[in-house]
Amino acid sequence: MDRTVPKTGSEEIELYMRTYYSLLRSSQTIQIETLVESHLTMDSSLHVLARSPQPDVSTLVYSSMRMPPCIIDVDLVVLGQLDRQFSAAGYPINEWEKVYSSGRRRRTHFNEAQRTMAVFVASRSDIDDLIPMLTAYQIEWNKLHHLLQGEIPKLFLAQYQNRQDPLTDAEIEMLSTALHVESADLRRLEVAWGGRFVQTLDRMAHGRKQFGVRLLAGSLAAYRRATAQWWDEVVAQVGNAVNLQERPIYFVSSNAHSVVNPLTGFAIREEANILRYMQSRGHQNLLSEYQAIQADRGLTHKHNFLYYVLKKYLTDVGEKPRNQMAADERESGIYRVPSQHGFDIETQVIELNKLHADWLDPRVKGDLPTDWLPYSDALILNIDYPLGLGAYELLTRLSEQVSHLVGVYIMGKAATLNGRIGDVMISNVVHDEHSQNTYLFNNCFTAQDIAPFLTYGTVLDNQKAISALGTFLQNSRYMSVFYQEGYTVIEMEGGPYMSSVYEVVRPKRHPQNEIVTLYGAPFDVGILHYASDTPFTKGKNLGTNLSYAGVDPTYATSVAILHRIMAKEAERMRSVKPLVAAT
Repeated sequence: MDRTVPKTGSEEIELYMRTYYSLLRSSQTIQIETLVESHLTMDSSLHVLARSPQPDVSTLVYSSMRMPPCIIDVDLVVLGQLDRQFSAAGYPINEWEKVYSSGRRRRTHFNEAQRTMAVFVASRSDIDDLIPMLTAYQIEWNKLHHLLQGEIPKLFLAQYQNRQDPLTDAEIEMLSTALHVESADLRRLEVAWGGRFVQTLDRMAHGRKQFGVRLLAGSLAAYRRATAQWWDEVVAQVGNAVNLQERPIYFVSSNAHSVVNPLTGFAIREEANILRYMQSRGHQNLLSEYQAIQADRGLTHKHNFLYYVLKKYLTDVGEKPRNQMAADERESGIYRVPSQHGFDIETQVIELNKLHADWLDPRVKGDLPTDWLPYSDALILNIDYPLGLGAYELLTRLSEQVSHLVGVYIMGKAATLNGRIGDVMISNVVHDEHSQNTYLFNNCFTAQDIAPFLTYGTVLDNQKAISALGTFLQNSRYMSVFYQEGYTVIEMEGGPYMSSVYEVVRPKRHPQNEIVTLYGAPFDVGILHYASDTPFTKGKNLGTNLSYAGVDPTYATSVAILHRIMAKEAERMRSVKPLVAAT
């Protein structure tokens, strides 16, 4: 069914994208400086102060958290899809340092001597994410370079250039005045840069940033080869124990912790030790939150809080609890498959028949019987949610390789145009900016499925979502036009996943620029997003660290997905093994 989609008013965005893709076709290095003008013209809603001489701290925090700390020493960024592409071009990345960012999963290597960073791209969406981010970072770096030439910043850096401890309030006030930013914003930047705060300012003061970028390969065939390599790694690591190709699969796209924690219940059993940890390490804010939860059991959920603290606990306490958790995962039939080559994505394969019913988070079980668990042949395959079109490539590869897909469940972050940070949005319409398709589908979740598990936010169902091309590739006109059409959720994975679902249930490749109905899908389809960004509120973006209140919807949605899987599998087992259900 053909139709005319809402006009997004995104001509400047399209021009910007055409510009950098045409430049990246060059076999030589291109300069980010050539993209600055079109970046400014775009008026990105994530880079509000791009044209202003005043630093845009929100944009700088956002970009800094999604690139490794070594970015301050990088002059050249090389993009590719496979190890051999880098080696053939003269970049022996396996000999380089592997580096990480806190807010974006990309396999990245750094050569300090050559001041070069090699980045693996899983799909075109990685390019649409990284190029605007590098451009924004360079713009903001150069603003600060100019401001740091003042007398006060020079005196400060000369005295404290090797400093790693936090600045005093007086020092923050002095620098904020000199750099034309609010004191609170400068503190946010200090948190984002950590112990390298003064060192980073010193680098900025000494020279302008001039990134060069080189794309080694960006073909669709190479993306497919990279995805095939991912699947081969999964099969190689779990194939002897698990027959992936022949067993029923519940596919989940979430993250590396929110599915495993409720299934093992390790944090729940470790509660007494976690409490002692908070007391002994002086985590007063966490203790106060815990005590409030204990005093108000009817309105808050202790288990979500324990999962939140678990990461800090495992990091600080030592190897014993980490080893015990790993042993409990193995006993529960949970296989972790880290990515060894190509793009960075962890995969978890979970055998339902090895789960311990008495270990499960009680909310996962609910009132459901669990006597069927030992007889189930089904698997949960959970992946760290990919970026944009990487979702299409991964689910397409999976659906080609397995014979029985029972459910597809997507959980991820999104911007909300009508809610607040911490809310959960449930969409049954997704407009995909990649294919220009509008997908209509029966979302298997309603507000009632998530609300009992959510502490702070509100659940908004019957929403309409846009799968955008990139976080920077949006402006106020773009959002306003869609908002007028009733679209309230802006995310990046729903549309690509729906394109893959279409190809699972229809005998052809997904169409372009159509209204597509997927109500007849022969398996569960569920999409849940939690709000981590309110773009209509200036400065409120994903650069802000999510506190426990922000993590709470992650577990609320994960528990809802797991409860749905348990209910579906109990129903399936009654139909295929009626004698089991009768025992």
